[in-house]
Amino acid sequence: MKIKYLLLASVFSGQVAMAEDAPEPNPLTEVGVVKIEWQNPKEFRDIKTSTELQSRFEKRLFETLTKNINKQAEKSLKPGQTLHMQVTNLDLAGDMRPTFGATPGDLRIVKDLYPPRATFSFTVNEGDKVIISGDEKITDMSFMYNSHRFNDRPFQYETTLFTDWLQKSVEPKL
Repeated sequence: MKIKYLLLASVFSGQVAMAEDAPEPNPLTEVGVVKIEWQNPKEFRDIKTSTELQSRFEKRLFETLTKNINKQAEKSLKPGQTLHMQVTNLDLAGDMRPTFGATPGDLRIVKDLYPPRATFSFTVNEGDKVIISGDEKITDMSFMYNSHRFNDRPFQYETTLFTDWLQKSVEPKL
């Protein structure tokens, strides 16, 4: 009788272990002409939050960036063209610092020492035809010094990082 229960317990624990080992699907966001796959965000350099659940923060981050990138892409791309991106690394502007109990969570300190960065591959498609493709590693070292960037939009520095890339690197090639 004990062996029967041990066998059942081992079968159930094996199934639980297999379920935990299954990789989570990569988040995918799509707005307008932009589709972004966020590849393995748990390994991104710094997308930590201090005030909300990490999963909720990541969802809000990815959706906001996709929406903001789409605003620029609709201006930069020609009608019928789409932008597909696979983001492999993201580092938000600033750095998370512990408060040692002074506040409920850590604080993100934004200084010019910690610029926003991103690593990704992309394609600009027109129907099924690839117009432009490439791999990019972008950083905005002057993100703190551009006066038009001082506002209260969420993820303003990261949005500017991507929109500047679209304007300066993609738009001239179209």
